[in-house]
This record gives sequence, C-alpha cells and structure tokens, in this order.
Amino acid sequence: MDERVREHAEVLVDWSARVAAGDDVVVSVAEDAHDLAVAVAAALGERGANVTTLYDSEEVSRAYLKGSESRDGDFESDPAVDLAVFEAADVYLRLGGGRNTTATADVPAPVRQAYATARQGVREARMGTDWVSTVHPTRSLAQQAGMAYEEYQEFAYDAILRDWETLAEEMAEMKRILDAGNEVRLVTERDDAPDTDISMSIAGRTAVNSAASVAYDSHNLPSGEVFTAPYDTEGEAFFDVPMTIEATRVRNVRLVFENGEVVDFAAETGEDALASVLDTDPGARRLGELGIGMNRGIDRFTDSILFDEKMGDTVHMAVGRAYDACLPQGATGNDSAVHVDLITDVSRNSRLEVDGEVVQRDGRFRWEDGFA
Repeated sequence: MDERVREHAEVLVDWSARVAAGDDVVVSVAEDAHDLAVAVAAALGERGANVTTLYDSEEVSRAYLKGSESRDGDFESDPAVDLAVFEAADVYLRLGGGRNTTATADVPAPVRQAYATARQGVREARMGTDWVSTVHPTRSLAQQAGMAYEEYQEFAYDAILRDWETLAEEMAEMKRILDAGNEVRLVTERDDAPDTDISMSIAGRTAVNSAASVAYDSHNLPSGEVFTAPYDTEGEAFFDVPMTIEATRVRNVRLVFENGEVVDFAAETGEDALASVLDTDPGARRLGELGIGMNRGIDRFTDSILFDEKMGDTVHMAVGRAYDACLPQGATGNDSAVHVDLITDVSRNSRLEVDGEVVQRDGRFRWEDGFA
C-alpha cells in the first residue's frame, strides 16, 4: 500500500475526527476507496474504536432513485434504520472515491428533490456526529480534473497532508476579522466577465476556522477555508469556476439578490440543474455560507467542491442550509434541504471588504507579501 494512504488515514482519524477509544464510528466507503478504508479500519482498530461500515455507491443510488420514478418520488421520511445508525454514532467518516462522478446524471430533478427533502432528518442526525468527509484519489476523479492518475495523486496528497496546525494559525486572523465585522462586500471588475458587487450582513455570526478538524468545527479533509453564515444579501455575483451540480456541469453562474433572496439567475451551461437546486425549497434561494479559500496547497481547479472551494485566491457562497456552528446559541439560520457551493476566482481585479476595509485584494490578504 502507498504510504501516503496510511498517512491520509492517520490524519483523518487523529487530527480530523479526533477518534478516541470506545467511540462508535460509522465509515461510509465509496466504490474505489477500498485502500483508504483498509488503512482507516487499521487505525481505528489500533485506537480501540468500534467500527460499522456502509457501502456508498453512486451507481447503487442511481438504481434506487431510477426505480422510484414510477412512484413519483414518494419516499418514506427519515427511515428508522438510517436514523438509528447515525443517532447512535459518535463519529461518521465518509470516504469518497467512486467509479463515475456523473453516475446519477439521468435521475430527474423532482426525484432528487423529493429524496433530499424526505431524508433531511437523517442528514441532521449525521451532521450531529463528529463527521468528516474526505476522498481517496481515484482514476475517475483524476479524469474529472483533467489530470493523469499519478499527477492527481500528487495533487490530492499535497492538499491533504498539510501542516494543519500552522495553517490553522494563519486562518485564525481571517476568523478574527469576520467575527468582529458587520458587513462583507465582494467586488470584481473584469473586462472578460460580468462584474460582482454583492454585500451581506455577518453581524452576530461566528466564523469557522476550517482547519480540517472537528476541534475547529471543520468537517472536510482537505480543508483550508474560513466561513460564516451571511444574511440580508444584496447585489449581484458572478461565479466563474465550473463545477458539477446534480451530476451536471454548471458554468458561469450569475445570481441577483434582493432582500436576501435570489430573484434572478442564469448560467452559461447547466442552468436547469441550477434552477432545480433553487426550487428545492424557500431556503434554497438564500445564502447559507460565505467561504474564503486559504489552502495554497490546492493550486488548480479540479471540478471537485471538496478541493476547489478551499483553494487560495477564491471566494465561495453556498445557497441553502447554514451551518449551526456559525450561529448564536439557540438561533436558527437559513434552513434548506440543500447546500450548494458556487465559486468565484478572486486572483485579479477584485477586493474583499469587511466594514469598508479591504482585507484581500487580487487574492492576497493584507498580512501577506504582495498585498497592495
């Protein structure tokens, strides 16, 4: 086994999930994540955790959803077995890495929406654990990223096997600024793309220093972003980083917000998939997240949100559900069955302001060399 796989497993179990002896751990294993699952199981066994494994296949999911079309997407709400699994778990580890990144492309949007809505309680129970999502580098992901397999492995491990403590210290400065702020404004002005000029309130919110560990309220490996839960969004934003949404390639998205809600939208490609997301429920037309990418180990776009949203020189916004970690105790943020991220490149002709003060210009933060 590649030694990097074992290192990945150790970072996941120790730094990210902070697994302790006696923890009940559910491990969801994608079709081609077998090697990582073996390494994770070994690490969990050494630490005295209890392990339950689940098989996570997009092709199996497609078969089930396609088979449900004849029932018009009439799904049982929050099946008791699924609820019981996650309500009993201390830790949930999702090991991504399937055979086909677009396996569910032909599942009708209404069926997707019905399934997501019916399982919202299961999703909440899963997110109530110390959960972490990661990915094993596979040939399908390499193909999606436009890389040779070995090249993609190097890329993935550069992003995953970081000095997370040092990066956490750097990101703490961005968290401090957001925690003290009231309003964020993002402006981009380019000749080759529509402008962005969007403002949102962050008063009373708590930013998350997403340093790839549940100790930081961070649940992705790799990570490397600072995010918060905005509201009262106004203005227009253009997202120029292509991505796959509902197994459909979506490119060059434009959203217009009034009174916190999307009132107009467009996409150069994949507009129907975008519309499907926005029509899921009322909360899907409001922002649930503003995130600032700070992982400079991620140096290119790969059409994988797990990596792309963490890339330095990017800002992302998610329509849909807000994360509780960003909200005051007992407060309710934006609620939705979806959480879909959209990314914009801020490496040129851009500025990010907090309360009128520029904290990032053309991708460089004010504490970095090269900030003008």
